[in-house]
Amino acid sequence: MYVRETFSTEERAVLSRFFTNIDDPVFALINLPEVVKGALFARYSRSPKSLRRLFLDEFYDQPEVPVEELSEDSDSQQLVSLNRAEGLYDRVFSQYGDDSVAQLGGAHIACEQASNILTKVLEWGRLAAYLEQSTRYIYYDQKLGGKYRYAAPPEIATGLLADEYTKTMDWLFDEYSKLVHVCAPYFENQFPRQDGDSRLIYTASIRAKACDSARGLLPAATTSNVGIFGSGQAYESMLIRMNSHPLEEVRDYARMMLEELRKVIPSFLKRVDIPDRGGVWSDYFQENHEAMERIAASIDTEPDGIDEVTLVDWDHDAENKIIAAALYPHLDLPDTQLQAIVNDMSVADKAEVLRSYAGDRQNRRHKPGRGMERSFYRFDVLSDFGSFRDLQRHRMMTIDWQRLGVKHGYSTPPAIEEVGWTQRWDDAMGRMSDFHQSVLDEHGSDVSQYVVPFGFKLRYSMQFNVREAFHMLELRTAQQGHPDYRRVCQIMHSLIRDKAGHKALAGAMTYVDHGSYDLERLEAERSAEKKRQASASTD
Repeated sequence: MYVRETFSTEERAVLSRFFTNIDDPVFALINLPEVVKGALFARYSRSPKSLRRLFLDEFYDQPEVPVEELSEDSDSQQLVSLNRAEGLYDRVFSQYGDDSVAQLGGAHIACEQASNILTKVLEWGRLAAYLEQSTRYIYYDQKLGGKYRYAAPPEIATGLLADEYTKTMDWLFDEYSKLVHVCAPYFENQFPRQDGDSRLIYTASIRAKACDSARGLLPAATTSNVGIFGSGQAYESMLIRMNSHPLEEVRDYARMMLEELRKVIPSFLKRVDIPDRGGVWSDYFQENHEAMERIAASIDTEPDGIDEVTLVDWDHDAENKIIAAALYPHLDLPDTQLQAIVNDMSVADKAEVLRSYAGDRQNRRHKPGRGMERSFYRFDVLSDFGSFRDLQRHRMMTIDWQRLGVKHGYSTPPAIEEVGWTQRWDDAMGRMSDFHQSVLDEHGSDVSQYVVPFGFKLRYSMQFNVREAFHMLELRTAQQGHPDYRRVCQIMHSLIRDKAGHKALAGAMTYVDHGSYDLERLEAERSAEKKRQASASTD
């Protein structure tokens, strides 16, 4: 069925080092630097040659090397032309401004010991993949280098509050440590280990429950580790934005990230710190931020008291529009004509289209198609910062948040009263609220965020289409989720059904779970244990 390209014996020996196969029309690239892979594809779009032929003709740089000398441990970078690849980037990317070629190479990078203020900045972009350390799997009384796991922002560490900051943070982590180790035995007594549950899965479930209950005491300065995979374009955008940020920690990490990324994908990041390129771009962000700050400072109004989750805007004709969008690729009618036809359909016919489009979903990963992206919902949420950290990770939406502070109050998990810690919890929140005011007076609202515990409430908006609602609401209401963000998403689903009146769409979200559970992680740990046992039996 496919035309098989002809290569000589010597060429096949070379290609076998860098491509997963030599004859089929689908293959992967291996053993090549990122810049060469990206440049190959960039040149590919402007050449009639196949990728393998293009590689041999323009990027393989050692034609005089005998085949027998191409050993498995030969240095790949010495066998290809890095200079030619970098030169191509200079022409296509830097000179002509063809940004799409910066999507063709990527890198993994780890950012460790980052505050929970910084992690939100790192995870702002939509174009990269992120994996962040969770607060529910480790006890944060485990010290690193003899110190509790919190960042000391440079602004405070070199200021008048440095000693008080260390003293206050150490005290708060002491309180967290005491609380988490009170919660763990309490939950063991409440939920005894059942026959058939291994010590591993039982302990993991108890630890998650204890960590979930105590995490409200952790301050936003708590450090985390973030793994990132992104394209050159994603990193360029991230670093230019970070260079304009008001917090010194963010700018410091931008500098370190750029230094390390230039060791692996240097050609993708040439513009970041050039004054008249990335520098001007960063200045643009900073100037806009400062202008908006000046305008906002003139608005002196106290917030109204509203519900934890408010549906503030939605597409009132969503179901008709989605039905038309679902039918669109199956017909040859213009969009406006199709919409008129759908508007005239009977209720039963409309329901049939939606049922067919949603289909027989066997699990939450079976989601209907892009027609569901035709309409949207916008929510205003006021939840604890801990819940926001989890919901913020959904980047296929428009999400924005206000500064973390103490004026909206804090949440108290039910377990705090059950273990007799209500007064100590309130005392801790009161002390941190007072210290927040001290930091606010000395360093301003950006820096003062570091000392605010996760339990305090943050206001943020989330706008997403119906297809993303399927994904997020079904995932974040799953049994193993934290009860606080489960509640937020359960309310969202109810508002879609009752306030927006989209009963058919809400009904199609069949894996939204409105139940409540005592030991949330237990079923997930049992499932993981079964998979481990099955894997072990096949080894």
